[in-house]
Amino acid sequence: MPSPTKDMLLDWYRQMVLIREFEETCHQLYQQKRITGVYLHLYSGHEASGVGSMAALRKSDHVITAYRDHGIALILGMDANAVMAEMMGKKTGSSGGKGGSMHLASAAHNFWGGYAIVGGHLPLAAGIALEARYRGKDDVTMTYVGDGATNNGYFHESLNMSAIWDLPVIWIIENNGYGMGTEVSRASGQTELHRKAKAYGIKSFGRVDAQDALAVYKVASKAVEYARDNGPAVIEHVTYRYRGHGVSDKQYDARDDMSAELRQWMDEREPIKILRDHILGKHGDIGDALAEHDEAAKKIVAQAVEFAEASDLPRGRDDLLGNTYVGSQRVYKTPASIGAGID
Repeated sequence: MPSPTKDMLLDWYRQMVLIREFEETCHQLYQQKRITGVYLHLYSGHEASGVGSMAALRKSDHVITAYRDHGIALILGMDANAVMAEMMGKKTGSSGGKGGSMHLASAAHNFWGGYAIVGGHLPLAAGIALEARYRGKDDVTMTYVGDGATNNGYFHESLNMSAIWDLPVIWIIENNGYGMGTEVSRASGQTELHRKAKAYGIKSFGRVDAQDALAVYKVASKAVEYARDNGPAVIEHVTYRYRGHGVSDKQYDARDDMSAELRQWMDEREPIKILRDHILGKHGDIGDALAEHDEAAKKIVAQAVEFAEASDLPRGRDDLLGNTYVGSQRVYKTPASIGAGID
């Protein structure tokens, strides 16, 4: 495992402050009804979990996650303009404005979603890894799953399949303490969630303090190396979300009236501050470089909002039915009633 260089650490910081700025801006836009929809799941507080783990990957590896996917998309290098446009349902969005918050994806970045169904992406992760194993490639699939989904049948079936076929998957459980609003201890008989790997003979790399990007990177590097040669691995990331399960959950909206638990996490285990302090302690006074990343993140997100709001909404039959797989020819054979009223 290569030790993180100064440039790597600065890039991690860049990614983390960009994610935080993007997510908090999305929160504001949702409150202003400039982003609409039933749910918007934010990655604020989770930044080190994604940044530290994906730093262990190479470009040919694959990533798939559930609905808390904005931060993952930005880490992989998806254009912030396209991501914000997707938040707002615009044609210039990464999924043409038809997927929204929970359905980000980019084949160019080997990022396969963004899935709204709890645990529904886990069999797909096994399938992506099966392709690599079948073709004799050593690419790995990094898969993120929430603590609540580890009680889901998809989770157990997918882990079992990955063990049977020695699939190169890293199953990362992002344990933020709550499945929606239910504490892990009230939903799972085994509260150390990484131990669920034992039932399927999968190697566990234990629990990691996922507020510390360096700690995450250290363990992820070992797990990725193991998975390339040997098969599946499980890591449990202990983290915390700074907003509700989704932005429509109001319990954390008022910053001055937050719970003592949330205040403690933000004061003592803030992932951006932990990384910042490490960089400053190891590489001297480079506060100017960090400040530049802070300002750059604000500009990137502001430009993304401007781009998204200036973009067109999807309209008409072609936008509705485009990207629908119907074989080698684009032929629509829908009843007339389905297309009624569409321009």
